[in-house]
Amino acid sequence: MPALAPTSAAPLRVAVVTESFLPQVNGVTNSVCRVVEHLAATGHQAVVIAPGRGPVRYAGFPVLRLPGVSLPGYRSFSVGLPALRLMTAALRAFSPDVVHLASPVLLGHAAVEAARRWALPTVAVFQTDLAGFARRYGLPADRVLWPWLHRIHAAVDRTLVPSAPTLRMLAERGFPRLHRWPRGVDGERFNPAHRDEELRRRIAPRGQVIVGYVGRLARDKRVALLSHLRQLRGVRLVVVGDGPERARLRRGLPEAVFTGQLTGARLSRIYASLDVFVHTGADETFCQAVQEALASGVPVVAPAAGGPLDLVRDGENGLLYDPRSVRELRAAVGRLVHNPGLRSRLAAAARPSVQGRSWRAVNELLVGHYLEVTASSAGLVGRSGPWTARSGREGVALR
Repeated sequence: MPALAPTSAAPLRVAVVTESFLPQVNGVTNSVCRVVEHLAATGHQAVVIAPGRGPVRYAGFPVLRLPGVSLPGYRSFSVGLPALRLMTAALRAFSPDVVHLASPVLLGHAAVEAARRWALPTVAVFQTDLAGFARRYGLPADRVLWPWLHRIHAAVDRTLVPSAPTLRMLAERGFPRLHRWPRGVDGERFNPAHRDEELRRRIAPRGQVIVGYVGRLARDKRVALLSHLRQLRGVRLVVVGDGPERARLRRGLPEAVFTGQLTGARLSRIYASLDVFVHTGADETFCQAVQEALASGVPVVAPAAGGPLDLVRDGENGLLYDPRSVRELRAAVGRLVHNPGLRSRLAAAARPSVQGRSWRAVNELLVGHYLEVTASSAGLVGRSGPWTARSGREGVALR
């Protein structure tokens, strides 16, 4: 990737603390990768601090691995532990101007504590509806998780939220200093030009309408709802992704094509080769899969809840359904399957609806947030202590 023009007068040093990173593939990981790539391309410096095992470098920057444990029943997903001493040592060694907290929970809490101790500016990204996730698994979201998340976000300088519905939800719960920061989409990677007619013939040899889902195969995504589409005539279901529910879903959807997890050109082709994209999860703060489908020129059927409300315009680029109603889900997909004219009209409007959302544009907004919090914190760094203002720039550094 060619170097881009710097987005600030002086390079920033950014410590990116994330609850999830490669080899785990999910929305948090993908966003962190795009952020780190942008920082590298625009002349900034970064370190990634992440839980568990995995790559120790990304985009030319070090990835520091702190202790993590696998979730019961979801062995491929590692959760960071609140290792305050290790986190403090990592931040002091890197000497960041700003700490970026990606979907902070346990590891992020340790980073907040360390950053507050040394008056480091902090930007937290509320990206995962952990309370909704917890409810799907029978965990006490309201009694335990919401107070914990509020405590973390109340302690940071700024919380970035990907969609208007999520921002309203957090504001109603008293979360302070909220700002919108959407997600970008790679318009070259996700593009109708990748439509593959040979792939379509292999998937649907009888010319069926190809209806697809892309994402994690986990209980919180409610992928089992796709079984209610089996009653629709002339449909070929495609399920892209992996997760702990894959075996159970295959038993419940024996006619569907399960591709496993796809990346790169294979993912681009499968998106663009769909006729209809269906999302079943009802606890999304944004839903990048919906945006990627729209960029690929595919009309979307999504629940009328959370992040998809910012992306899907009902009757224009897709259809919305009540997330509590299986009947509405089936009816919405059926409308597109059995009405080629409607499907074609919505497909034509899909890509234009997300144009202008490049990752470069979105990440330049992010760097603007970094600069604003470092500027507002500049008055604090004159206090006595082991951190001091970096000469000629806004931020703090270890002496």
